[in-house]
Order: sequence, then C-alpha cells, then structure tokens
Amino acid sequence: MTQRSTLFRRCPAALRLRSSLLLASALIGGLAVGLGGCIVGPSPKDIPPLPAKTGYSQNSITQSEGGRDRTRDSLLRRQHFVSGADVSGKWWEAFQNPRLNQLVELSLTNNQTLKAMQAGLRAAWEQRRVEGASLYPSISAQFIPTRNKTSKALSPVPNSNEWLYNLHTAQLNVGYVPDLWGGMRLAIRNAKAQADIQRFQLEATTLTMISNIVNTAITEAGLREQIRAKEALIAQQTTMVRINQKQVGLGDQSRMSQFVLRDSLAQLQADLPPLRTQLAQTRDQLATLVGLSPNADMPIFELKDFTLPQQLPLSVPAQLLAQRPDIASAQAQIRSAGAQLGIAIANRLPNVQLSALPGEAVDSMSKMFKPGMGNWMLAATVTQPIFQGGSLLHAQREAKANYEQAKDYYKAAILSAVSDVADSLHAVELDGNTLIADQNGLEAATQALRIAEAQHRLGDNSQLDVAQARMAVAQDQISVAQDKVTRLSDTVGLFQALGGGWWNRNDLGVSPKDAKRLSTTLVPW
Repeated sequence: MTQRSTLFRRCPAALRLRSSLLLASALIGGLAVGLGGCIVGPSPKDIPPLPAKTGYSQNSITQSEGGRDRTRDSLLRRQHFVSGADVSGKWWEAFQNPRLNQLVELSLTNNQTLKAMQAGLRAAWEQRRVEGASLYPSISAQFIPTRNKTSKALSPVPNSNEWLYNLHTAQLNVGYVPDLWGGMRLAIRNAKAQADIQRFQLEATTLTMISNIVNTAITEAGLREQIRAKEALIAQQTTMVRINQKQVGLGDQSRMSQFVLRDSLAQLQADLPPLRTQLAQTRDQLATLVGLSPNADMPIFELKDFTLPQQLPLSVPAQLLAQRPDIASAQAQIRSAGAQLGIAIANRLPNVQLSALPGEAVDSMSKMFKPGMGNWMLAATVTQPIFQGGSLLHAQREAKANYEQAKDYYKAAILSAVSDVADSLHAVELDGNTLIADQNGLEAATQALRIAEAQHRLGDNSQLDVAQARMAVAQDQISVAQDKVTRLSDTVGLFQALGGGWWNRNDLGVSPKDAKRLSTTLVPW
C-alpha cells in the first residue's frame, strides 16, 4: 500500500476532504465546458487593401542621376536601387563605419526611452493575459468562524437547541460566465491589439533613434569639415587684410579698401562661433541618444570615414504594409476598434452566469468533514439589459464610429508611408547632381589655385591673387561638405522610410521565445 493510501486509511477526515475536492474538481470541469458561443462584431481580417496602382513615381527609377562610377570617393558614385530587396536589420552597417556601428549597438541596450517602452510592452502583454483569465472559472475559498446568540423570542437555530453556539463555515465559491457572444474573447483580442500598438510604437521609436544617431554622426562630420574650411577662409582673408594694409601704407590702395576687407573678415569670423556651437550641441545630442551624459568619451566622426552604399533596397508598396511600424500600428488600431465594437454589441445581448457554492458548516472543528455536515448550491443567472437610458446603444454607435475612424487613419497612414518613400527615393536620385556640380567647381578652383601658386613662384602675380584663389577653394569645400552630408542623410532617410528592417532584429528586450510565449499564450501561470 502506498504512503498516500495509508494516509487516507489512517485519517478519515482527510479521505472525506479528498472526496470533496474531487467533487469540486468535477464540478469545475463541468462548468468550464460552458457553452461554445459565437463572436459578434467585425472580423479582425477586415483591413482596407492597398489602393490600386499605388506607386512611388510615374517613371521607373533604377539609379541616382548624379555620380561618377570611376572614383575612389564613394560619396561621388551613383547608387543603384534593387527592387524587392529585403532591408537589413543592421542597415547602418552599410556605411562601413566601425565607430558608428559601436554607438548604435550601445544605444540599443543603453537608451532609457527604449527600456521604458520595452517595460510598457511587457505590461501590455500581461494585460492581455489578465483579460484571458475571464475564460477560466473563478474559484475562491472562505473560512468563517462565528460566535452566535439566538433571541429567546425565536426557536433555537442549531440542532442542539442551544441559544448560544459556535458556527464554523468552510466554503468554495466557484463562478463561471460562458462567453456566449464572444465578449471575453473580444476583450482578449482588444488587449492583444493594444499590445501590438505598443510593440510597433517601440519599433518606430527604435527606428527613429537609430536614424537620429546616424544622421547626427553625419552632421558632426560635416560640421568639422565646414569649420576647417571656414578657418581656412578666415586665414586667407587675414592675409589679404595684411597685404592690403601694406598697400595702403605705400599709397597703392585707399583706406576704404582696408575697411571693406576688414568687414569681410569680421563676417567670416562671426560665422565660425555658430558652427562650433552647433558642433558641440550635436555631440551632446549624440551622447543623449546613446544614453550617455554629455561629458562621456565619444568617438569623433569625419566624412572620409563614411562609405556611401552603392546598392540600396527598394521595397514595393505592398511590402510597406508589413514593414512600416506606423502602418502596422494602424492595422492593430483597426483590430482594437473592431474588438471594442464587438464588445459594445455583446453588452446589449443576454448574459448567463453560473455559480456553485460547495462547503461545510459545523458547530465545532472536530466535526469538520464528517458525514452530513456538507452543503452546496448551484445557480444560474440570466441577465438581459432592457433599459439603461440608451447608453448601450450609443456606446455601440460610438464604437462603430471609432472603427470607421481607425480604417480612415489606416488609409492615410498608407499614403503617408508611400509618400515618405517617394520623397526619399527622389532625394537619393537627384541630390547627387548638386554634389557633382559643386565637386566640379571645387576641382576647378583647386586647379586655379595650383596655377596661381605656380605663377606666384615665377613672380607673375601677387600674393593677394593666391589668397583669393585659396578662398575660392575653401568656399567650395564648404558647399561640397554640405552636399555630402545631404547625400548621406538621403540614404538614411530611405532606409528609415522603408521601415528600417526591424523584422530582422530583436528590439523587444526579451528573447524571441519569451516574446512569443508572453504575446500568444493564456495559461494562468
């Protein structure tokens, strides 16, 4: 005989307790079967389709217009679009900048905003499981010991004909509400949709953060290039002022020319502090995006350290429906609004509630679990709303209006996403022309400077001519630096407009296995 059987043989009270528990378990199992009801309201698959003939441009775009295919500088080359290609989850690595890669990876684990949103997503998953608890019977236990006295105007209540007595009541409260119209399942569906909204907001925030880090690093590199060119301009302008001052002293130039040159020098000098301020603030912004304080040791970025990707993915419009976090969030909003509409409909329909109250009541603890001391009650309640001042009807109409609103917002999100890709595509396609034009000007100015320096060595021109030629080069260098920043940022904008490849990486803060368990299961543990 097993130890368990021996226990029940030696303890009759334990045997009766086991029988009571088995009875309660059978009762709960019967209640849990319930009634298989339907689900009212719109289908979660009722999502507006992509508008017919949706595209990015009337003409096919296969490559950028500006560019030189035979150059060592990648920023001057053409870029080619690969239609239907997938977007890498680590798209920033296409710029081939190890320092940038390290910063982005650090931000994905260190940014406090992302951590807060990841916690919010876990809370939303748990809320879905809270709603899922309504599918199970509810069971609670009570033990109520009381000391009682019956008035002598009444007959004694206990069987022992005592006016003063004790009563010990042990009771299980079992309740179950069959989901006749799918209201509970709709609440679960709504909670899941709300969790999906949280998830796609997290993905959108992550994408924005990564794009801002890359753009900020590019901006820093461009500012450094502009500051160096501006300093060269100031140096050459200072040289011209000195030369002119000597000429004024010799009577070859008027004093007015001296003041004009000094005014130009002052304007150039006034341009430099704002650039340095912008550079410092850009560094602060970059540190904040990564999750560090402004005094943290941050890498320095230069334009020469960035490689412009030559092959760019170009998702077809139909792929954007799954790739863009804002579109996916709008889809989840439709499912949430549809579930809320179904709940509003279900609230107007009859409702059934089942309950069971098995227990025991004894006048002394020694009689607990003895034969004849048990009691139970089974009950069913049917409720039909009749009149609530029209609140349920108007709630349903409100939910329907919200559902139609969500669908219209979804359509607007699609058009906005397609427009974003189109804008980024045209920028990548055409902005290279500006860079090539300014680069041609820089190369011409550089050649002119070489000629001016050679002539000066031969005594054919003055030092003033050389300074002016150097100023022309520095001015063109500023324009080229700005154009390179624009071209790199255009590429970042295209990756961002295409969704940033979030589906190819894990931004959720938990493992894929845990994410699947938390977002799909409804087990109560």
